[in-house]
Amino acid sequence: MGCGSCSSGGCTPAGCKSNGSCLTNGCSKLDVYDWLSNMDMPANYKAFSIIEVKFKGSRKDFYVNTDNIYLEAGELVVVETPTGGFDVGHVSVTGELVRMQMVKRHVNEADVTKKVYRKATPADVDKWKAAKELEWETMHKTRKLALELGLSMKISDVDYQGDKTKATFYYTAEGRVDFRELIKKMAEAFRIRIEMRQIGMRQEASRLGGIGSCGRELCCSTWLTDFKTVSTSAARYQNLSLNTLKLAGQCGKLKCCLNYELDTYMDALKYIPDNVNILRTEKGDARLQKTDIFKKLMWFSYPMEDSWIPLEIDRVKEIQQQNKDGIFPPDLGESVEIESKPVKVLDYENVVGQDSLTRLDERNRNKKKSKNKNKNKPQDNKPPQGVVVQQQTKEQKPAEANKNNGQNNKNRNNRRFKPNRNNRNDQNKGNESGS
Repeated sequence: MGCGSCSSGGCTPAGCKSNGSCLTNGCSKLDVYDWLSNMDMPANYKAFSIIEVKFKGSRKDFYVNTDNIYLEAGELVVVETPTGGFDVGHVSVTGELVRMQMVKRHVNEADVTKKVYRKATPADVDKWKAAKELEWETMHKTRKLALELGLSMKISDVDYQGDKTKATFYYTAEGRVDFRELIKKMAEAFRIRIEMRQIGMRQEASRLGGIGSCGRELCCSTWLTDFKTVSTSAARYQNLSLNTLKLAGQCGKLKCCLNYELDTYMDALKYIPDNVNILRTEKGDARLQKTDIFKKLMWFSYPMEDSWIPLEIDRVKEIQQQNKDGIFPPDLGESVEIESKPVKVLDYENVVGQDSLTRLDERNRNKKKSKNKNKNKPQDNKPPQGVVVQQQTKEQKPAEANKNNGQNNKNRNNRRFKPNRNNRNDQNKGNESGS
C-alpha cells in the first residue's frame, strides 16, 4: 500500500530503509518524480507497455509489460534476467514518462526485450530478502580471500540476484587485476555464478552513499548521474584555498560541487582586469592582496603598511593604463567606502529562562566582587560600638590573673556537668516505685 508521505504510491511508510520508493529517510536513490501521474488521459489512450525498474544502488533497466499488468511506482515485480533466472526490483516509473526516460538514455523501444513476469509473491519476497541478507557476509569472506591471494583490490559491494543463483561483485583497483584464482575459490565457497565488475571511486561513493560536508546526502547517490572531471583550476577561479582535505569528497577525489558555480565565476571574471599584481605610483608600488569578484573590488597595499586600500575596477584599469603610458599617479586615489552593517543581535530574553539565568550570573559575579573587596580591604582592630573590652593592665598581678582564671574554669565546669533537674526527679520516682 502507498504511504501518505510521498506521491509515488505503492511504497511502505516512512523509514522504510530501502524497502520502498518514497523520498523519506533517503532510502531511494536517483528517484524520478512522475509529474504525469495526476493528469487525465484521453478515453482511447493506450498505456505505454514499457516500465522502468530499479534495483540496489543506482542500477535501473527497462522491461516490457507484455501481460498488461497494472503496476504502480514502488511495487515489487519479478523480471527476466539476460543470464537466466529471475530478479526482483521496484517499479520506478510507468506510463508516458518512461518514453522520456528512454529518449534521455538513448534507448530504442526495439532494443527492450526483457519481460516482466509477475508481481512479486510472498515467496518471491522471502527468497529475495534471504539473498540480500547474505551480501554482507559474502563481501567480508571475499575480502579475506583477496588478501590471502595478495590481490591489490577492494571489494566495495555485492549485489545478489533475486533467485540467489548469481552475485555481482563491485571492486575498485588502480590497475588491472588477475582474479581468475579468486573466482575459483569464490565459486567453491558460495556455489553461485559470479560476475566481477570494476568501478571507479566516484561510482563506489554513489553506491555506498553517505553524508557530505554540507550536511546533506551525497549528490552522486541521490540525483547526480553525469560525473564530469573536476580540476584544481575550478578552485582557483573561485578563490578557494588549495587544501586537499577540504576540497576532496568521500571518494577521495575533488568534490563534484566545485563545478556547480564555476560558470558564474567565469562570467564574473570577464570584467576583472588581468596582470594587475602591481600598480606603480609615486608613493610606491602597491601590490594586489585580494579580489572580490562579485562586488568588483580589488584590495591593494603599500609595502611596510598593514592597511589595505579597496579600489573599483574602473580605477584599477585607469591606473594600469597610466603605467603602460609611463605615467605614475601620486597615489592610488580615493578608496571605496565599504558599508559595514552592524551585526544583528538576537533577543533571547524570556527564552527557556535565559533572563533568570542572566540575573543569577550577575548576582554571583557581584558576590565575588564584594568578597574580593573585603579581602583586599585592611581590617580594623577596633571593637564594635557598645562593646567594652577589658584589657589587662601592667599593674595587675599574675596571681590575681591565675585566680580569676581558675574561678572562670570552675564556673564553666559546673555549668557543663550540672545534672538536669527533671531527670533527677524522674530517677527519684523510679527508685520509690522500685522500693
